[in-house]
Amino acid sequence: MEDFFKKMLHTGVGLVSRTAEKLQETVDELVGEGKISKEEGKKIVDDFLNNAEAKKDEFESKMKQAADNVVDNLKFPTKNDYDELLKRVEALEAKLGINHA
Repeated sequence: MEDFFKKMLHTGVGLVSRTAEKLQETVDELVGEGKISKEEGKKIVDDFLNNAEAKKDEFESKMKQAADNVVDNLKFPTKNDYDELLKRVEALEAKLGINHA
């Protein structure tokens, strides 16, 4: 399940990266044609990248929230649940004198 969310995140990052490349190419063309200044072009690209970074953080947060909801709804044990159960089993084994090597 975690792999799925990581793939989704990487796909999103790849799309943003590709979009940024295309945007930069378009801005370079507009600057070359004299339709916008170099400073305007830089501001357009910078604004896009800043906005994309903010959206990335928001997307990561929503993906984590979705994953947590799936785990909660399917009643998967958490790592903490697992660790607590492992401690209890180890304590019982110690009482019974069971030694795992």
